Amino acid sequence: MKLFRSAVLLSAIAAVPTVHADVLGVGASIGYWDSDLSGKAAKGGDQVNVENELDLSNNTEANLSAYLEHPIPLLPNVRLSYVKIDQTGRGELSTGFDDIPAGVGVDSSLDWRQTDLTLYYEVLDNWVNLDLGVTARDLDAELQVSDTAGLTNSKTEVDAVVPMGFAAARFDLPLTGVSVGANGNFISYSGDSVYDYDVYGQYAFAGVQLRAGYREMAVDYEDGDDRLDIDIGGPFASVGFSF
Repeated sequence: MKLFRSAVLLSAIAAVPTVHADVLGVGASIGYWDSDLSGKAAKGGDQVNVENELDLSNNTEANLSAYLEHPIPLLPNVRLSYVKIDQTGRGELSTGFDDIPAGVGVDSSLDWRQTDLTLYYEVLDNWVNLDLGVTARDLDAELQVSDTAGLTNSKTEVDAVVPMGFAAARFDLPLTGVSVGANGNFISYSGDSVYDYDVYGQYAFAGVQLRAGYREMAVDYEDGDDRLDIDIGGPFASVGFSF
């Protein structure tokens, strides 16, 4: 877990000049992410391609977020977000994987749960909006692979709290309710890396935000004998409400 023992590079955010909301603001959104999965998983010296050999495909997803912005100087704003990804597949191993021999048909499932706590400051707040901060990501992912006869089962797990840098920018077209923007979380250290970004277009009216765009998330993480090097990406759509 060498990547996640250090967050020193994230400590300068509080020194950035900031602006503050004039009143208390609260918002929430719910969305659907039509994502595709690629990459590989490793167990000890064995490795499996999650796309070509396991044939994982999307089953259910949930993307939820909420934020609180306030006019109190020095205290950061707060954002919470949650991602749930469940994928299953049936494929065939081209090489042996964790006591499951090559050429055997396998059933597999990926259970991915991710909760982010983001503390951020508004650096710009007009037709150009810029937020900077830090994110603590609670990542819990489990990949199970078993032969179709159910005789041998393999489990690859990631369970970590990941400190990440956070940045969000939005550009509003005045008097239209239309805007474009991007959000990102990122960290890279000693060969391991995690990043997550999205780009979007948005239309807002009467406290409602309709948003559509593209999101990509990548995790290259090693925990003991387990390693996940996975990329998840695809279009998304969401509806949000602000008060």
